Amino acid sequence: MTITAVRTHRLSAPLHTPFVTALRRTTTTDTLIVELVDDDGRSGFGEAPQVWQVTGASLAGAEACVREMLAPGLVGRDADDLVARCAEVRRAVAGNEAAKAAVDTALHDLAARRLGVPLVRLLGGAALRVPTDVTLAAGDATDLAAAARQRRGEGFSVLKLKVGTDAAGDLERVRAVRAAVGPDVRIRLDANQGWTPREAVRVIRGIEDAGLGVELVEQPVSRWDLDGLAWVSDRVGVPVLADESVFGVRDLVEVIRRRAADMVNVKLAKCGGLHAARTLLDLAAEHGVGTVVGSMMESQVGLGAAASLVAAHGTSAVSDLDAAWWLAWSPVRGGIRYDGATVVLPDAPGLGIDSVSEAKIQPTG
Repeated sequence: MTITAVRTHRLSAPLHTPFVTALRRTTTTDTLIVELVDDDGRSGFGEAPQVWQVTGASLAGAEACVREMLAPGLVGRDADDLVARCAEVRRAVAGNEAAKAAVDTALHDLAARRLGVPLVRLLGGAALRVPTDVTLAAGDATDLAAAARQRRGEGFSVLKLKVGTDAAGDLERVRAVRAAVGPDVRIRLDANQGWTPREAVRVIRGIEDAGLGVELVEQPVSRWDLDGLAWVSDRVGVPVLADESVFGVRDLVEVIRRRAADMVNVKLAKCGGLHAARTLLDLAAEHGVGTVVGSMMESQVGLGAAASLVAAHGTSAVSDLDAAWWLAWSPVRGGIRYDGATVVLPDAPGLGIDSVSEAKIQPTG
């Protein structure tokens, strides 16, 4: 069976709450949905989110990559030869990992649909429920405490607190959130590169001395400063998680070689898709590095793929799969849903997505 068409759809969907980090503030999810169609009329979907400050990928750039470089190598080719198709996508262009991830995911989705099985089963798993943390957007201590109480009331037991916008006040922010939720809720921090190494050590040691029970600290320093990341990791007891510092295998090898971090956050849009993500998870596990799977601000398409990966492969800590939870409405029919702090995968072929909603997302090709 062959691939007969490659379509792209641009999406800008509102969030129910502004998403604020040390890198950016956004009120929308801006993303590109890629749709592959086979000669039986089945569609497989993938996603390339636009996150200028992390991946540098834009909607226009991802769309150009898909339409001009990736699609010509797919149309007319055998959709069932999944390994070969994904390898061709990886080799087709340098960089452009978000565009590659979208096509890689769409190929996997289409393959699972053709077999009539959920994507998680194609990936070797069976679970249809995956726990997630939830992010608390950066803000002052009072607002963060209020948001933490609300999220706890909604059933979330792992809170990811965005810090790094103001190192001098971050200890008090963590203290306020811990007081708001009590001792049984896990708190993790994400500085999104917002601290210097010295600030990171000062803040983390202050948190340790105060007994605030932080589970991990994500990307405390600049992504390029692996020496600084290692310096911080050597001087604190809280596990350090590398995110923006690790896009692909070479990055993870260097983090492992330098012992720069205790854990790694694997994201499809950073590494180029499901095949690459599984390689990263295996490599980390082989070297005793902890793992979570995360996402950018993505829709149910990308999030469904990430959650399917976690359900099939597993991670050493609760993963960061709340991105689609932030959406005010779903731009697709079908797909994953949230049950409190759990991502529920559909018991349906592939990602379980019936269609994109043309009232909210318009095809461009």
